[in-house]
Amino acid sequence: MITIDQSLTPDYFIPAIDRFWELSAAKIQSILKHYDRRKGSPVFTAAGKYTTRGWTEWTQGFEFGSAILQYDATGDAYFLELGRKETVDKMASHVGHFGVHDHGFNNLSTYGNLLRLMRESRLPMNLWERHFYELAIKLSGAIQAHRWTTIPGGGYIYSFNGPHSLFVDTIRTVRILEVSHLFGHAIWDENDIRIDLLERAVQHVQATAKYAVFYGEGSDMYDVRGRVAHESVFNVNDGNYRCPNSQQGYSGFTTWTRGLAWAMLGFAEQLEFFSEVSVVTDGRAKEMEAIESTCDKAARAVCDFYLEHTPIDGIPYWDTGAPGLVQLGDYLNRPADPFNGYEPVDSSAAAIGAQGLLRLGHHLRNRDESASTRYWQGGLTILKRLLEEPYLSTHSEHQGLLLHSIYHRPNGWDYQPAGSAIPYGESSMWGDYHFRELVLYVQRIAQQGPYHSFFHALTNPNE
Repeated sequence: MITIDQSLTPDYFIPAIDRFWELSAAKIQSILKHYDRRKGSPVFTAAGKYTTRGWTEWTQGFEFGSAILQYDATGDAYFLELGRKETVDKMASHVGHFGVHDHGFNNLSTYGNLLRLMRESRLPMNLWERHFYELAIKLSGAIQAHRWTTIPGGGYIYSFNGPHSLFVDTIRTVRILEVSHLFGHAIWDENDIRIDLLERAVQHVQATAKYAVFYGEGSDMYDVRGRVAHESVFNVNDGNYRCPNSQQGYSGFTTWTRGLAWAMLGFAEQLEFFSEVSVVTDGRAKEMEAIESTCDKAARAVCDFYLEHTPIDGIPYWDTGAPGLVQLGDYLNRPADPFNGYEPVDSSAAAIGAQGLLRLGHHLRNRDESASTRYWQGGLTILKRLLEEPYLSTHSEHQGLLLHSIYHRPNGWDYQPAGSAIPYGESSMWGDYHFRELVLYVQRIAQQGPYHSFFHALTNPNE
């Protein structure tokens, strides 16, 4: 269980944040200078150098989005121009990608961040440029929502595995449907049938909360409150749910911690969105009220599970049921050990999950002060550890920013140093991006800047 530091405040981190962005700038420039683009998008590091891994194209938006976040945090126009140029040159294929469930990752990290900065007056207002970003987001949201499986009472965005498969990851990518909806967009299907993007977003959130998150209510023998299944499998003939599964975790009955972290951040963001944004509900007021309650229940469950099933310093092992954990003894009551001989940690899950804890804690202020403090201070506790070695990458020769990230343990894709039984010491593009996003979130609060979210600068899109 995490030992929460109740003394931490956002102001405490300012010196470390300044150093962080200096390191971050050097990492971005190193990848730009040395990475061989002919290999494809950079995914993770091997021996400290970014390389690729063919599965799906889901990380390029994190690469260019990192440059945009760097500008957001530091005001260095070099990184703004880098992010702008690469978004225009390389991201169009991600807007029109019909084969993935990752639109919210790729396109809100690039087009979305640029549009947010323009609407915050951090970029000069240029109507053509603004409309370019908006058009990309509109189309991305519609294309993502078209990847749809209908089930009794709703439906979900299906994963790259096919129509039978709901991934918990998509609770964070579903944001692209909501932003597209805010811009007045919809899907126009055969015979000019209009499909509402907000309705699909709501149904996807409901399905994820119902089938991917467990609440200790006896759904199976391993139903522990807050546990998460990476994949939920359905019978596509009748739409009925069949079983939990996992692609990157140990099993469908254990919790892959990065999937848990996606749920923590995704449900917290959805809770913020549905509680704060006035949307045209077309007579669905009760449905909107219900979805807020659903997100609150799911967000609290998964965040509680993380706090209770993670070592005291807030860094999780890659799966809560990984078989080698039994060799580590009382591992939850001491700091995580990324160099142990049995199971790797996943620092990227910590970076993603910490932001989820902070957002849930922020949302619950004036609603549930005790829970708010627990989540908020838990998030800051994790951030403190991540900004220290051995997690913060300080070596100039290593291109990654956040060390000890894991991609796909079951497939054995992660780089393993000679003589080691486990992978360690490497970085990932999603881990580095979400580390930057976490630091920026806290920095803005410390500096009393605009609250950082995917929707706050976009709630009046017609202005």
